[in-house]
Amino acid sequence: MHRVMVRNPHGGDGAGAAEARERAGSHGIDVRDSTEPGEAVTLAREAAGEADQILACGGDGTLNEVVRGIEAVGALDDVELAVVPSGTGNNFARNVGVESVAHAFEVAESGDRRDLDLGVTDGDVFVNSCMGGLIAEASEDTDDDVKARIGSLAYALQTLSEARAYEGSTLEIRIGESHSPAWEGKAMVLLVGNGRRFFGDGRGQADIEDGRLEVVVVEDAPAMDFLADDALGRLLHRTPQHVTQLTTTELVVTTTDEPMSFSFDGEIDERSHLDAAIRPGAMQFRVGDAYEPDPPAWPAE
Repeated sequence: MHRVMVRNPHGGDGAGAAEARERAGSHGIDVRDSTEPGEAVTLAREAAGEADQILACGGDGTLNEVVRGIEAVGALDDVELAVVPSGTGNNFARNVGVESVAHAFEVAESGDRRDLDLGVTDGDVFVNSCMGGLIAEASEDTDDDVKARIGSLAYALQTLSEARAYEGSTLEIRIGESHSPAWEGKAMVLLVGNGRRFFGDGRGQADIEDGRLEVVVVEDAPAMDFLADDALGRLLHRTPQHVTQLTTTELVVTTTDEPMSFSFDGEIDERSHLDAAIRPGAMQFRVGDAYEPDPPAWPAE
């Protein structure tokens, strides 16, 4: 098997990326480093023509770029994927049962191979989640040095600092192949999960093999009320107030006032219209023992 690792050498605090390079060398894996945002797309596109397996080394954003590169040359059916968690946010790695950099190489060699779903939006893709509104804006504003020092906590602190002033966006949401009206109003957050679950049963992993997107709309409720309800909901495994939960194969979102900021696995864009859908079983992915092929139903009953 010819294996290539596409690595973000500056992910997280840099320690995980350095460890990954050393371990890749001992496993005979070709390492190709990205030097700027977006370059991992090009590296993955080039590697897809020769590699049997591509390892994405970084956070969720690096994984997104790698998948985009492979998808760009139509090679998702031919190339196996694995993830090496060395970024600030490694949510998808945890969801597929990858616990550390060292464990990632074990999983890449001997983990089960599963056909996982892929989210698509207006020609782009998201592997883990698409998040709109307050969370996306706070993510874009989070300082890189703070992220390197305290990790994903930096995103939460930035969200808190911006919550009071955030005005929200007026949205119209339609779902399914018929684009049936599902929700309309002012929202502070829109969350669309593929590999990531928001609220419900207290656990993070969504069903990544069910051919559906998990959608959460957080209304423009007072920010501190939302945060308090969120904490209580997680504690009691119930849905917080001011929250609507949906599951669907297709999603159309239109903003009727200002465009909304969206984060696609950490990649930020601003849109007034969003078409999202699911491609069932589009990715061949190595997963760890902790991965759940059939997690509990969502929303929790």
